[in-house]
Amino acid sequence: MLSLFQRKRVPPTAGTPPTSAVETPKGSMRPESAASLLATPRRQKLLEHIWQSTSLSRRQFATLYLAPLERYAELVQQFPASENHHHAYPGGMLDHGLEIVAYALKLRQSYLLPAGVTPEAQAAQAEAWTAGTAYAALLHDIGKIAVDLHVEHADGTIWHPWHGPLRKPYRFRYRKEREYRLHSAATGLLYARLLDRDIFDWLSGYPDLWAALLYVLAGQYEHAGTLGELVVQADQASVAQELGGDPGKALAAPRHALQRKLLDGLRYLLKEEFKLNQPQASDGWLTQDALWLVSKTVADKLRAHLLALGIDGIPSNNTAVFNVLQDHGIALATPDDKAIWKATVTSDAGWSHTFTLLRLAPSLIWEGDERPPPFAGTVTVVQEEVEPTIPASLPVVEDSAVSESLPVQPAGDGIEALLGLLGTSDVALAGSSSANESPLPAMEGRTIESGDPGATADSRAPAPASTPALEETPSGEHFVAWLRRRIEARTLIINDAKALVHTVADTVYLVSPGVFQRYAQEHPKTALLARQEQLADWQWVQKRFEKLQLHRKQRSGLNIWTCTVTGLRKSRRLHGYLLEDPQVLFINAPPNNPYLSLITDPV
Repeated sequence: MLSLFQRKRVPPTAGTPPTSAVETPKGSMRPESAASLLATPRRQKLLEHIWQSTSLSRRQFATLYLAPLERYAELVQQFPASENHHHAYPGGMLDHGLEIVAYALKLRQSYLLPAGVTPEAQAAQAEAWTAGTAYAALLHDIGKIAVDLHVEHADGTIWHPWHGPLRKPYRFRYRKEREYRLHSAATGLLYARLLDRDIFDWLSGYPDLWAALLYVLAGQYEHAGTLGELVVQADQASVAQELGGDPGKALAAPRHALQRKLLDGLRYLLKEEFKLNQPQASDGWLTQDALWLVSKTVADKLRAHLLALGIDGIPSNNTAVFNVLQDHGIALATPDDKAIWKATVTSDAGWSHTFTLLRLAPSLIWEGDERPPPFAGTVTVVQEEVEPTIPASLPVVEDSAVSESLPVQPAGDGIEALLGLLGTSDVALAGSSSANESPLPAMEGRTIESGDPGATADSRAPAPASTPALEETPSGEHFVAWLRRRIEARTLIINDAKALVHTVADTVYLVSPGVFQRYAQEHPKTALLARQEQLADWQWVQKRFEKLQLHRKQRSGLNIWTCTVTGLRKSRRLHGYLLEDPQVLFINAPPNNPYLSLITDPV
């Protein structure tokens, strides 16, 4: 391994003409050097974090990590990571590559690899497994530039990534006929472009790592063990960050758990609630080759079902739910890489209507003889006439090419939050925000549940197998009964950093509007009732709760009380309702949360 550090590193930009000397024809983009592409403050911060995740000197890091990252940058240039999904902007693939490496190395720190060997052997192989994790993450999507994109030089000659980095002005477009998952199989065309012979020689000396890495590079994550799981989890965190979701939940989620829970939820709904193949209005239709489900129905009911089981991390926004289903390979993508299909359903009786639908593979839901008979009518995909398939955030397309006009990535792109989540040191980012600290630090990993102040998250009772109250009519009484059931079943935690229910001042404190929003998410019917009164769904629930007169009012007559939450380095405030009698929810109320202080109403 030491011989790797003695070699003189050849700059990846050698032979590249100065960009200022290259004339860029209209409608084309100018290739940039790795130094130029990686020079933005955001990318420099990510590189700094990647270095800090290793135990190498700067010189060693330059050989093992920076050189492959520079080659990656030169190869992907300003290509987006997807057409209409995550990182769908110029340079998105480079950003996604750096982010997933950073996330993967953060996750790697929690594992002793390879499993099943002595601590001495793990210590001897530690740096190789760390580097292998970074390479697997960096390369997981590289096949996209080989099979998803059509790239040509300004003179019309075709460029393929196995030709080497672009040296002349170029333009690109997405191939309309591309196969969505082919890029995983195409990775093998390119990884030798990023990793050199000496790195391969070094990694091949560790059989367990070498086998897992080859499986990842072949797209066979199911055979790649922990290495495959690290890449999948880091990929989900990067996607969540870019789409405005919570990457922390992706990093903390049990491996493969969300995909399994989504599938289990869909199977339950299809067995117990959804109506298929109805002659007119229906929740979905099963054809010979696909299961088509009405998009809004499936998002609302799946979210409600999973929340009722105490499964957090389900987005409240339906578009984000669709993205999660697509990211986990459950919802099949349209030809332009979207989760939502538009199709016309026609029954054999002549009834016809156009819907927005999710398309699933029937084999994910049913096995063998369990599969219901197919729909007697037809489901016909509507081919919509759309303008250029390059998204609006990309340059204008001229003659099937990308224009030279590049939009600037929006400010406030989440890098500080991302780096805070990754745990970048204060030395590396002096003065960086500590907004990701838990407001209740000593409570981390613990909850104070009904009658059991020492209970932990791992000791919670199993979630119920079904959601019997899901279809009950929403009301104030139903909200209180739901709250009591969730607390008793321990599917709604209390006194935790992000809890919606706390105990303070010897009674119960309901965080508003969060607790009402949670109820509305579990009960989609609330939205219909709220619409009749021109209210938001949670406001409708809140008003019904207030009419029960179970809460304590301030002397001024206000319903809402404020609590201060005190942590190690900061404090924040919560707003909510105090119950007059804690026995509305608890037979024996738990102790007061020591991190909450009630701000009393002035006399």
